[in-house]
Amino acid sequence: MARTILKPGRNCQDFIEADSSVILIDGRDYYRAFYREACRAESYICISGWQFDSEVTLLRGPDEKDACGDLKFLNFLNQLCEGNKGLRIYMLAWDFSIIFMLEREWVQEWIFNWSTNGRLFFRFDDRHPVGASQHQKFAVIDGHAAFLGGMDICAGRWDDRRHLAKNPKRINPDGSAYEPYHDIQAYYTGPIAIKLSEIFKERWRALTGTEAELRPAGKKGPALKLKEDDGIPVKAGRVSLSRTLAQTFVGAEGPIKEIRLLYMDAIEAAERLIYIENQYLSSYALFKALMNRMEAEGRAKLQVIIILPKKPQAFVEEVSVGIAQTHILNSLRKAAKNNGHSLGVYYSASFDEKGQEAPVYIHSKLMMVDDRFMTIGSANATNRSFGLDSELNASCEAAARKDYGLIESLRELRAGLLSEFCGIEKSPELYRVEGLVDYLDSLARSRAFRLKFHALNSAFEDSGLIRALNTALLDPERAVIEENVFEIFSPDIRALFTGGITVLKGWLLGKGG
Repeated sequence: MARTILKPGRNCQDFIEADSSVILIDGRDYYRAFYREACRAESYICISGWQFDSEVTLLRGPDEKDACGDLKFLNFLNQLCEGNKGLRIYMLAWDFSIIFMLEREWVQEWIFNWSTNGRLFFRFDDRHPVGASQHQKFAVIDGHAAFLGGMDICAGRWDDRRHLAKNPKRINPDGSAYEPYHDIQAYYTGPIAIKLSEIFKERWRALTGTEAELRPAGKKGPALKLKEDDGIPVKAGRVSLSRTLAQTFVGAEGPIKEIRLLYMDAIEAAERLIYIENQYLSSYALFKALMNRMEAEGRAKLQVIIILPKKPQAFVEEVSVGIAQTHILNSLRKAAKNNGHSLGVYYSASFDEKGQEAPVYIHSKLMMVDDRFMTIGSANATNRSFGLDSELNASCEAAARKDYGLIESLRELRAGLLSEFCGIEKSPELYRVEGLVDYLDSLARSRAFRLKFHALNSAFEDSGLIRALNTALLDPERAVIEENVFEIFSPDIRALFTGGITVLKGWLLGKGG
């Protein structure tokens, strides 16, 4: 048998039952599933996020016909409270620093608390170490259904799996368009939802000193009946949760580095395949784990596939992450070549009618090993996500032969994701492991498909000053320069004022719901 990866007390908490498990791919799937489950809410909804925008449209295009209320996020939540006197809604959002001001809604705490039903509670979360952020992204409804992954309900995140170069539905609240965007969220029902509600409740208590009333609803039964394009079912009967929590000055929280250990243990256990999708790859711990596995004597040769954004979106991101990522990827490429492994590093892009490239921004945080293990959550593959920011991942593992159904569904998920990135129908070549990188390389070389070779370089790679600053300032797993910069600065500079001005204007004119 393969080596066991999930080890409660080391890289995860205890195993928790999941009645059903579905992977929702891209914002359309998540926003639609959240909307449908929220429409059924009886007792409570709790949501933890890095950022929220009140005027984000949840259902778009043909999905609008399934609406049970307003399409805009905050109006929708408020209507749910107005229509159900027993419903309570709790929201936690990171209490961002002043440098985020232009990217966030102005007077958001007032908008969410004082202009809505009295049973809708919103709080900024500032209970974290200096320089850290609250980055956990999950939602629970009635203790029955839960969502966890890399997605926030905010501007610039909705897209569908086509990732068209231009999509009239892919617009911000102020009407500005943005580039194709890819992300992943897990959707669970069963006891795992209760566990996530307990995590939220503990965070709320620590922050506010009050109790969130999260009483499970009396309803029981199956999850929503999913349509064919609603996501990919995964046969995971049990799930484990892993965290990053840094040491705080007040209280006994942290340090907890379960996600860091989880990535290292999963890579060390890999026998044939490592598949990674991430916004960044700059963690020294992950780099060291990959190097050690590639250089291990007597171990099987690996197929390693890494999907990243084409390039960083801002200057600070390039300095804080881009240079480190460039050195890591080039070192991994050399190690793979020297030790007989196959490494493919790619990005995905669509093309408009004039042939102009529109790269898909990869925001997902996913790793799969040997089609028998998967972790998905909020943690980027960066030093700060592995040691500083508050993060939450969910994982599943096929640890015995009887778990073949899980292996099959994870293989199906991997093939589906690769077909999305390549822009082709699922084929036997995408399901295989042996020679997979060679096959993907052939698609990238042809230039006829969406999959492209990552350049593996940085705009500042040859700058001695920038490299010196980067080396001096980026202490592994300690915040010096913000690494979540894409979540600070929109990829489209025209959207800088999307949250602030649009919402403030709406409320001043009395348009709020």
